[in-house]
Amino acid sequence: MSTTVRLAVASIFIGVLVLGIKALAWWVTGSVAFYSDALESTVNVATAIAALIAIRVAARPADDTHPYGHHKAEFFSAVLEGVMIIVAALLILNEAYRGLLAPRTLELPIEGLLINGAATVINAVWAWVLITRGRSAQSAALVADGKHLFTDVITSAGVAIGVLLAILTQWWVLDPLMAGLVALNILWSGFKVVRESLSGLMDEAVSQEMLDKVREIISAEAGGAVEAHDLRTRHAGPVIFIEFHLVVPGEITVYDAHEICDRVEDALRDEIEGAKITIHIEPEHKKKHSGILVLS
Repeated sequence: MSTTVRLAVASIFIGVLVLGIKALAWWVTGSVAFYSDALESTVNVATAIAALIAIRVAARPADDTHPYGHHKAEFFSAVLEGVMIIVAALLILNEAYRGLLAPRTLELPIEGLLINGAATVINAVWAWVLITRGRSAQSAALVADGKHLFTDVITSAGVAIGVLLAILTQWWVLDPLMAGLVALNILWSGFKVVRESLSGLMDEAVSQEMLDKVREIISAEAGGAVEAHDLRTRHAGPVIFIEFHLVVPGEITVYDAHEICDRVEDALRDEIEGAKITIHIEPEHKKKHSGILVLS
């Protein structure tokens, strides 16, 4: 079992644990804000399951019907998570509205704060683990899951502030009011997760920093060629696809042209782990006097 799969499985168990703790905080206090926080955590469990499925699918090797692999499955999972974050925020807004119409005194609020605080600490630590490990593994699903959990941490912090202020002021309307304000922040977070994931589904190019690095490597390692042009890149989960045309002198042999390509590919893979590289060899009369200048 790979590290990403282990992390995705662990997310499911941690999500269930945190959901149980938050449900206990709501049951003890009767707080609308705590109820909303627990409601948001049900989405954590669902998205953790979606992330696991996406990671398992993305890990499948290329086949006849998917010759470029299944890497984009992680982006579908990330989009689903973003949508579910938005749905959770809307559900919380609904509960907050109902609470504003009929605010009520909380029972055992201090105990509820301590219980919910424990769940928040667990979520914060695990969100950090998922985001850092997910970025290292270039897993869109794990990073999205970590960001989702981080919004849950923000939710819980806002809920705690609202409940604490309600206790201090005896203005029990602050309980649902704070839940509503935090839900608006969750809406924005869900929108960002969807937007970032859709960019991957739309074959967005790599960052300008990485693109500059690719150009430098081609220029330095393609000695013997004339130029490289029509460079295109895209990313799909942990895989970076790099394609370009390499112009070589007309008198060069196929063997020598292949050696140049091997040298460039090896240098790119050393710098970009998991890169998939396609080089189209062209004769010298196809040069465009533009693109990447090869250093002799």
